[in-house]
Amino acid sequence: MAVRIGVVTFPGSLDDHDALRAVRLAGAEAVPLWHAGDSVEGVSALVLPGGFSYGDYLRAGAIARFSPLMAEVIKAADQGMPVLGICNGFQVLCEAHLLPGALIRNDVQRFVCRDQQLRVETTDTVWSQDFTAGQEITIVLKNGEGNYVADVETLARLEGEGQVVFRYLGNPNGSANDIAGITNARGNVVGLMPHPEHNLDPLTSPSTDGRTFFSSVISYVEALG
Repeated sequence: MAVRIGVVTFPGSLDDHDALRAVRLAGAEAVPLWHAGDSVEGVSALVLPGGFSYGDYLRAGAIARFSPLMAEVIKAADQGMPVLGICNGFQVLCEAHLLPGALIRNDVQRFVCRDQQLRVETTDTVWSQDFTAGQEITIVLKNGEGNYVADVETLARLEGEGQVVFRYLGNPNGSANDIAGITNARGNVVGLMPHPEHNLDPLTSPSTDGRTFFSSVISYVEALG
């Protein structure tokens, strides 16, 4: 039986269908989940996709954090379920305090859209275990509020405890310490500003590095039996 991975749609999500397609291309069963639901429907992993949930009113991700389904997402994450937040999903994870820090306006004060090189800093997470530490990958980046910030103590903890998962090679938005993605201490929740769901098909992408995010979580779930 295929691994079932849920993709949450919020009002204003625009990369949810791309994420569902990426899950299918990776060989898992894609399960659409509506933000107003009250169940994650027995999935083994969750993706919070990119977009502009609730129009980014107040702050990006600030309203989506209070969507009814997020209570179940938080509970599942606390119990060890793999959760990946992509772009706006990363912002939602920070607003929900599943990850520390926040994402603010890019220091260049404009929307950035480009193929972005990253370095894999750790493979000790559910979503990065099939990479090699130090590996350089190319993933699509598109954001206006992708500037990761945190206080000095939080940054020191993230660096000291190996919770920086991906780092920009050529910082596109001013993120502290060139951080592109982080994990919680347990390694099951990862937030990433670039979009791996856009890097699976060689017909439309300069790399297929995005596949490894999804193969990683599928391998993890299958190993659990």
